Amino acid sequence: MPFSFLHAADLHLDTPFASVGGFPDQVATTLREASLRAWDALVRTAIEREVAFVLLAGDIYDGAERGIRAQRAFLEGVTRLADHGIRTFLVHGNHDPVGQGWTAIDGFPGFVHPFASSKVESIEFEAGGERVVVHGISYATSAMEENLSLRFPRATGGGFQIGLLHANLGGSATGHQDYSPCSVDDLRRPGYQYWALGHVHKRHNPLEGGPWVVYPGNLQGRTTRPSEQGAKGAVIVEVANGVASAPELVILDQVRFADVAIAIDHVADVGALLSHLEREASPARHDGRAMVVRATIAGSGPLHQELSSPRRRLEIIEELRRSGAESTPFVWWNQIVWQTRPAGEVIDIRRRDDFVSDLVRFMDDTASHQRTTWADLLPADVLRELGDLLPEADDDAIWQAARLAALDAVTGASS
Repeated sequence: MPFSFLHAADLHLDTPFASVGGFPDQVATTLREASLRAWDALVRTAIEREVAFVLLAGDIYDGAERGIRAQRAFLEGVTRLADHGIRTFLVHGNHDPVGQGWTAIDGFPGFVHPFASSKVESIEFEAGGERVVVHGISYATSAMEENLSLRFPRATGGGFQIGLLHANLGGSATGHQDYSPCSVDDLRRPGYQYWALGHVHKRHNPLEGGPWVVYPGNLQGRTTRPSEQGAKGAVIVEVANGVASAPELVILDQVRFADVAIAIDHVADVGALLSHLEREASPARHDGRAMVVRATIAGSGPLHQELSSPRRRLEIIEELRRSGAESTPFVWWNQIVWQTRPAGEVIDIRRRDDFVSDLVRFMDDTASHQRTTWADLLPADVLRELGDLLPEADDDAIWQAARLAALDAVTGASS
């Protein structure tokens, strides 16, 4: 008889959204509640879909301090699941390691199993008349450099076997700290049918079918970084005769983070620009979610001169924020990146023989050889402390913004 399970990771309950600021009270309230409401939506979905069990692959909490509010919400949720006969299996990751922080929970219902950090545990039970084994281990400390996947035992005795782990598969290419680094071959070795992973916030399946290796992404976006944008939630997997189906995304996020980009080449005036921006960021285009938006305004045209005025730029973002905060659901314009140019042909200053041309050539040469990321440049201990304060953009966007700022400073216009 087929059965199903729900796999989620990186809940970051009660996350503070430290990278988003300047918002009015009603926006602040929604942001503060977003991660907890997403968790509540997960619990409701698991019950409504009658899944056999729930897998939570680490970073349940946003930090080792694990606030009382977050812990009580989590306990209430897993208790509701247990009351409906749904098992919950969870591991702790680098944000909420077992050996750090504190707990206000003195015990879980019998259907809830938090995995220890001392060794890999293997929990066997039955679902849909089929033998199921979940193998898992939690982090003892936040900076877990050991490849924990190598501790997992080989599958024995048949049935559907799952590895539950917070890990970084793929190294620095994921854009996340390289905690519990592992390879695809490491995950193939034990012979499980499914690896329920956490840590990488972008939903993807590095390996499909043999075995399934799945990152569901985080439950609720937290910043405007590329990995935090778009629909967020969990995945549901159907299992029949020991074979898992392709994971199905269930959208559970309460606030959507997004980038929008507008080119001014054919935009007549500021009013038209505002209309374009508001249309691109409309909640109707994003599953009806409240929005936190970063806009990039680029291109060339007559509007460039007006948009070069700091006063006009301030008026634009203030108007967007006013109208967006008053809408239901809200749209909060967190940042505007200005990259416009004058109309007509841009003078090629690289051919000049002065400081400005030297600066442009230096920046272009540096960018062409730029292969490092913020994660590569900063020590691990600094990343742990300051990771959330890094610029909210990918490295190419950060470099482009720096280039435009440098040119503005020495020429008065971006060329």
